[in-house]
Amino acid sequence: MVAWASPRTEITSARSADVRAEWIVPASVAARAVIFYVHGGWTMRLHNRERRMVARLCQAATVPALAVDYRLAPEHPFPAALEDCVSAYRWLVSDGTGPQHIVVVGSSAGGNLVIAMLMSLRDAGDPLPAATVCVSPIVDLAGTGKSFNSDRDPIVTREFALSMARHYAGTHDLHSPLLSPLYGDLRGLPPMRILVGGDEILLSDATRLRDALREADVQVTLDVWPRMWHGWHAFLPYLPEAREAVDGIGTFVRERMNS
Repeated sequence: MVAWASPRTEITSARSADVRAEWIVPASVAARAVIFYVHGGWTMRLHNRERRMVARLCQAATVPALAVDYRLAPEHPFPAALEDCVSAYRWLVSDGTGPQHIVVVGSSAGGNLVIAMLMSLRDAGDPLPAATVCVSPIVDLAGTGKSFNSDRDPIVTREFALSMARHYAGTHDLHSPLLSPLYGDLRGLPPMRILVGGDEILLSDATRLRDALREADVQVTLDVWPRMWHGWHAFLPYLPEAREAVDGIGTFVRERMNS
């Protein structure tokens, strides 16, 4: 059943293990690879603006994506969403996609889930994907970063971000590594590219994550986009910086698959 489509991309509903998901498939597929995509929000489903962004990413990378439709908080708090991501990844691998052909991408809360998923898979002995991309990841649910107090981000406030974090965390300690990966062991994770807007409250989360990954000997690059706000990359097709960011991620995916 087609959930949403464009002339260059088809999106269909899927079922990965017991987790709902969507296949996002561009008209032209040029590589044996899959983008494993985890959306943001924790309490919100994948919406059309983000869906269009993933469609554009698939077109730029010329590979399909499996977008995970994880269970939502507060009805399903931590670790429900994380468990769904782990289950969907394992299903993708068991269905025949080699980990070396998977690039995991997550945005905002999705970036949080991606890193927690990789830590969980590593600790369980599962094979890890070829690379990771995190756009504006929130990795410290306690909100201790300097930029969390900034008022330059027109999209997300400190109060909103912390309320969403608490909805997801439930009664669990916000400093738990699988809730706040910044406080966890990041050793052994695959190469990661991080993108963040220069004006968003999660800027310090991104810079501190970069530093922690370097300390853990994980290959990492950080791209800070001047004057951009939280979620700027999803403002397609209206914002040139959104197109540049998404196309750049597509190039990264192609390069990792060819390396």
